Amino acid sequence: MTSEIPLIQQRMRTPRAAGLAGIVFSLLTITSHLLIWFSIPSNPLGPANVVITHSKNISLALNLLSFAGIAFLWFMGVVRDRLGTLEDQFFSTIFLGSGLLYVAMIFAASAVAVGMLTVLDTGAKDALAAGSYALGREHIQAIHIHATKMAGVFMVSTSTITLQTRIAPRWMAFLGYALAAILLLSFESIVWVSLAFPLWVFLFSSCILIGTHTEQTV
Repeated sequence: MTSEIPLIQQRMRTPRAAGLAGIVFSLLTITSHLLIWFSIPSNPLGPANVVITHSKNISLALNLLSFAGIAFLWFMGVVRDRLGTLEDQFFSTIFLGSGLLYVAMIFAASAVAVGMLTVLDTGAKDALAAGSYALGREHIQAIHIHATKMAGVFMVSTSTITLQTRIAPRWMAFLGYALAAILLLSFESIVWVSLAFPLWVFLFSSCILIGTHTEQTV
């Protein structure tokens, strides 16, 4: 009987620890986005020399993005942990698929950016001549757009699960629907809209932490 107590206590601590991972994901993602946006010129046809002068900030942003992806996987784990036996196979498939695709896409965009940055840092500027730099920029932007769409799908599925199971307040679900619509229907020129996803994850994780704390104190 006593051997079961540590297992029960460990399970009760799991949502709180993973909830913190969602907050870590949000902070790292927002910081990474801001570093990149303020370090790279908005015009993809501009000179690549500007990127070289901010290479340290860009490298930091890409490293933060890698850890953000890892933290997001932990966040997905806490949502499934909160669902338990209430998990619906249909929405859980969409939930897992969109979440994993989102992480894969931000890693892919980061890998392309690291490759371009490495070439620029080595001084081989001719390797990115004749539009190669602009092509790389557009490639990263295209992956980022698809990742944003997957984030919107993730928010829709998570919001639907929230309404069905009440693992978070209902207003979080409605907010998720609204922000997901913005992400799915937004134009490419609105770059700041991508911050809606990490901000929503921050609020969702905070609700989970507060709810878990309330359950443990009752």
